Amino acid sequence: MHFNQSQSMRAGMKLGQSMKLAPSVIQSMEILQMSLADLEARIEQELESNITLELAEPGGDEPGASENEPQHADDRHDADADSDSFERLDEFTSDVPDVVENEFDSSARVRSDDFEPGRPSQRLAGEPDAKSDAMAQAPARQGTLQDQLFDQWRFADIDETTARAGEAIIGSLDEDGYLRVPLSEIADKAPANAGLTEPALTDALQAVQLLLDPPGTAARDVRECLLLQLDAMEDAGEPVDASARALIENHLDDLSQNRLPRIAEATGLSMDAIKQAIEFMRRLSLAPASALTPTRAEFVIPDAIVEYDEDHDRYIAYLADRRHSQLQINREYALMAKDKQLEKKDRDFIKTNVANAQWLIDAVEQRSNTLLRVLRAVVDAQRDYFDFGPEQLRPLPMTQVAERLGVHVATVSRAVADKHVQTPRGIVPLRGFFTGGLSTDSGDDMSYDAVKAALKEVVGAEDKAKPLSDDALAKELKAKGIDIARRTVAKYRGQLDIPSARLRKAH
Repeated sequence: MHFNQSQSMRAGMKLGQSMKLAPSVIQSMEILQMSLADLEARIEQELESNITLELAEPGGDEPGASENEPQHADDRHDADADSDSFERLDEFTSDVPDVVENEFDSSARVRSDDFEPGRPSQRLAGEPDAKSDAMAQAPARQGTLQDQLFDQWRFADIDETTARAGEAIIGSLDEDGYLRVPLSEIADKAPANAGLTEPALTDALQAVQLLLDPPGTAARDVRECLLLQLDAMEDAGEPVDASARALIENHLDDLSQNRLPRIAEATGLSMDAIKQAIEFMRRLSLAPASALTPTRAEFVIPDAIVEYDEDHDRYIAYLADRRHSQLQINREYALMAKDKQLEKKDRDFIKTNVANAQWLIDAVEQRSNTLLRVLRAVVDAQRDYFDFGPEQLRPLPMTQVAERLGVHVATVSRAVADKHVQTPRGIVPLRGFFTGGLSTDSGDDMSYDAVKAALKEVVGAEDKAKPLSDDALAKELKAKGIDIARRTVAKYRGQLDIPSARLRKAH
């Protein structure tokens, strides 16, 4: 019985230890998975909310200053050895009370709204605030498509009934500016006293299409959209290709399927005239209203950099760290955490923040170490990619890298998630280096992405007057030693947005 009680006590102690470690483990996993942009935002948030966390002065002899020097991919030293940079903090954290560890959750973390009124900001007067600067310099958000069209519609010289009907139509447009909803449905859903009859909506639709910019807005299909743009060009005095109008009105389906000989036979137009009309139609847009709400391209910040070292014929890899290695705990607050003369509640408040700060520092350092080790493994395995390009990308399962580094495959997966690498061949997703593959006829391994690159090259070199069918593409790849089925060619072609042979044909 006594033995069973001892076992129970040990199990309880182990469980209690696991519960204490869980929050820091969770935080480490979260930070490991963050992209560089997300990590910098998180660091900025922590700097704002934790009074004990700060950035080291540039050029100072601070911990981590030499952690991120470019490293050759064959350097096998354990990145964890760099953790001695935190030794100076040991004396401040060794006596953190259990209450601090047990309360490491959302309620224990100190945020900016926890500060008392009148508490001075942790920023010094005149110190630049990166977050405020970014907000001040950010462009004003553009209104939605409907907002901008409503603004135009308010200035239209029309009667009240047409104005209300036009507002109902504008509110029913999709994101490309098309009216996909029948007018009868808009009329049925309108309040009974609104007077939005189908005839009133028909009149209003003509006004919306005529008065609102860009031309083509509120079209009910592609044909109407293109014709509205031609009408606007003519109203503005611009010359319009008559053949282009005829093709849009009567042969749009054949145009979309690249059936130019059928169009020539039906219209009597020469192939040159048809091509000239198609070239004119390139000035038109299939979704002109989408230009009012342009999608903003995301600026990708590389998490790591791979460079070629000409002197030693090798590639070096290093992290694009910015403020990561500059994080430290404010020494004055760390000393206050040990000051027995402070009231216990104040001392515990500071100790909680010190513990939170060090957990963040450790998690950021662990992210850097893990990411760098994964990156070195990738550079070792994918040397041919860096030398010769995507066609030489090798199969690289995550399990292989995980086994080499002695970590769980989930750790590798989190380390490469949402990460990008700046290489001599451009900025590429780190996850893209991890792929399955197949063996070529020569016995070499080739990744699926390399197969796609080879397929793209074959299509790019084909005779556009006689484009290759999927069977023919499979034979061309076979000649290169890549043996894949026709259906696989069709699948990869679809993933690469390469049209079928019929649509690729140039007449």
